[in-house]
Formats: sequence, structure tokens, C-alpha cells
Amino acid sequence: MSHRDLVIVGAGPAGMAAATEAANAGLSVTLLDEQPRAGGQIYRDVDHVPDHRAALLGPDYTAGRGLTVALRRSPVEHVTGAVVWSIEPGFCLSYSRDGRGAQLTADRVLLATGALERPMPLPGWTLPGVMTAGAGQILLKQSGVLARSAVLVGAGPLLYLIAVQMLRAGQPPLALVETQTGRNRRAALRHLGGALRGWPYMAKGLRMLAELKRGGVPRYTGAQDIRIEGDTRAEVLCFSHRGRTRRLACETVFLHHGVVPNTQAARALGVAHHWSTQQQCFVPTLDCWGRSDVPGVFVAGDGAGIGGAKAAALSGRLAALAIACDAARLTPDERDRRARPLRSARAREQAPRPFLDTAYPPCAQALSPRDETLVCRCEEVTAGTVRDHARAGCLGPNQTKAFGRVGMGPCQGRYCGLTVTALLAEATGQTPDQTGYYRIRPPLKPVTLGELASLKTPPATGKN
Repeated sequence: MSHRDLVIVGAGPAGMAAATEAANAGLSVTLLDEQPRAGGQIYRDVDHVPDHRAALLGPDYTAGRGLTVALRRSPVEHVTGAVVWSIEPGFCLSYSRDGRGAQLTADRVLLATGALERPMPLPGWTLPGVMTAGAGQILLKQSGVLARSAVLVGAGPLLYLIAVQMLRAGQPPLALVETQTGRNRRAALRHLGGALRGWPYMAKGLRMLAELKRGGVPRYTGAQDIRIEGDTRAEVLCFSHRGRTRRLACETVFLHHGVVPNTQAARALGVAHHWSTQQQCFVPTLDCWGRSDVPGVFVAGDGAGIGGAKAAALSGRLAALAIACDAARLTPDERDRRARPLRSARAREQAPRPFLDTAYPPCAQALSPRDETLVCRCEEVTAGTVRDHARAGCLGPNQTKAFGRVGMGPCQGRYCGLTVTALLAEATGQTPDQTGYYRIRPPLKPVTLGELASLKTPPATGKN
């Protein structure tokens, strides 16, 4: 079993930047990632995408090549196709690759696991033809596939980006059905100063909206009572807009109302988390370097709080500097000197976030779904069932497992956890922090008996 000074989980912007920075400081670094190539979700396939598709996806996408090139030139051991399913205290990491299990140990672990799209449980969201906007982007980046007769539903700048990319590819969306309201935009004005500090992002958003208008893509803002109808697949999107009921025939519905940190691995290690009122999700509790309350565990990138690709890369570099200092590869003075420009750059990148988070909040209907709406897709549990659990005395997500099957499927609550917390908090009158979240245990991902049997050393059994 090999040993490293540092093992990083996740090869997105934060993981790539941290790995390169740490290796250049003299640490032995292994970077584990599930994908066949580095880049994460935001820069997926950036080194292999054809030129015409790269032009379609834009310069923000191809900017990721700087990170992948630096990673290849560094002495980092990059293990692709590695599905990490256990991180034991100490640290021993177990993962699967090519149908076999493997392990390695490390002095320190950096989690750069990125973000997940916030679940958007609406009536009909489990029908074939309904997917997340991020899934639509993956199809475009990896295969150049564009959905036909698609409607984009939800809130946030990602909807505009995907709509513009579809428009440029000659397959514009039928419409953007947006849930943010004029009240949200007015509330965001109190954060206008930060938005102006990040004026390039604001300008980019205005250019995208102008392009969509020129392309004739309809926009419906303040949409309510959204549902997707169809017998065997999505056929109609129905919603209320300005007092009128509208029905749009479609074949594909892309849902998106923000992204949230992927906290499963951090929670499994016992890292403390708290509720972010601004981002309406749980985030790990960290210091300014990304250091958690568990000695040796750091978190960087969107897994530490949503900030975007550039901010993620900067936070990865900052975490790497702290780790190098802890390992006596850098003096505190040298660490701080190198960190100063990175902190300034990260502050500029994060400045627009309060404005965006306020202007594009999560869809209220999806945060408190109707009783008949499925919230746990794995176990087919409805919102009404979760509310019944609360009325029967259930106070938190972990207790729901004594009442039913919610959160007990293959995803281990990865996609229903926030919704279950919100439903229970609403029903009991508690805060999300008081309500809590699922207790995550290994395996973090499904693992076969064959993969377990192939391990040369049985996995450790740390206390949880």
C-alpha cells in the first residue's frame, strides 16, 4: 500500500490547482478522480473537445486548459476512473478502479469534490425526458448532443449559459421558464456594490440576455405552480405566469435552481457543517485556508461553498499552501506572502455571489413540494410521507430511517437530503441546523463484493 504526503479527491478546478501547487512545494501528491480525464464538471473533456464545440462552449470553458496543462507538467500522480468509497481516519482511502479495489494512505486529505445540482422536486420531475441542466451540459461537452424541443426551468445564470449555447448550435430552447421574481431582483440591489466589483460577470450575463432576446427565445419570469405532464415521458410543461396558466408542448425539460456543495465525503469524516442562509444549504465549517475541525482534513472549491470555477482554483491553491506549511515545506511567512495575491483575487471572484444568490434564490415550490411529489427518487418516497413522519414525532433526517425508507437508496440521501431537512424543519418549526442532515457512512458509493475481495488489505474500520 503506497503512502503520500497528500491525497486529493476530485480533479476539478480546486483539485487540479491544489495538486499542482502542493507538488511544486515538494509534497508527494496523488489526485483521485472518477472521470477518465481531469477537468471536473465545469471543464469536462476540455482537452479533447473538438475546436468547433470548444468555440460553442466559449472562452470560460477553454480557460480550464491552463489548469490541465499545469497538472500534466507537475509530478502529481493522477489516478483516473477512481471511485473513492471510503476515507478512514488516519488516513486510509479505499477506491475502485477498473473493477478492482485499491487503497493508499496519506498524512493529509484535501476534499475537492465540487458541487451537486440542487434537487428540484416538482410534479412530473421523474418522467423520462426530464433532467438537470448540468446533465444537458455534459451531453453537449462530451458528445455534442443537443436536446430537441427543450424548455429550461428554474433560476440562475447557468440557464442563460445553456440557452445561449443551444441557440448558437442552432437548436434554441423553446423557452426559459424562470422562478425568480421582481421582488428578488429588488432585494438583490442591496448587494449591488459587490456586483459592481464583479462587473465582468454582470456584463457577461447582460450580453447573454441580449443574445437570447435577439434570438427570439421567450422568457417567463416569476413562474409558479410548475408541473410536467405526460403519460410515458415529458410532453407538456404547465405553469402559471402573471395570472395565466400556460402550457408548452416539449420533449425535454432541463431543471436547474442552483448548485450546492457535495458534502458526503466531508460528513463521513466527521467534519462539522453549518447552514448557510445566503446559499440555502449546508456548508463545511472551515478556517480561511480550508482547514476543517478534523486534523489533516481540508476542503476546497465549491465543496466548501459555491463560488465558481475561478474562485475554486484559488481556494485550492490556498489550501495547498497551508498544507505545505503544515508539512514544513514552507515557512509561515512564505505561505502568507504567496497567499496575499490569491486572497485578493478570490475576494474579487466572490464579490458578486451575494447579489446572485439573492437575485436567483431556489424555487420556493421545490423547497416545499406538494404532498404527492416524490422527493426520494431511489425509494419513491413523497413529500407527504416525510411530513407524516414529522407529525409522528420524527425530528431529523436520521430518525426518518426508523419511520420509512427515505434516504436509504443507492444515493444515500445525496439528492434528497436537503429537501428532507427543509420539509422536517418546516413541519417541526426547527431551524435547518437544529434539524440536521443524514449521518453519512462508508461506502460513499456502491461497491461490489468483487472489488472488496480484490483488496490486498481489508479496509480499516474507523469509528463513526
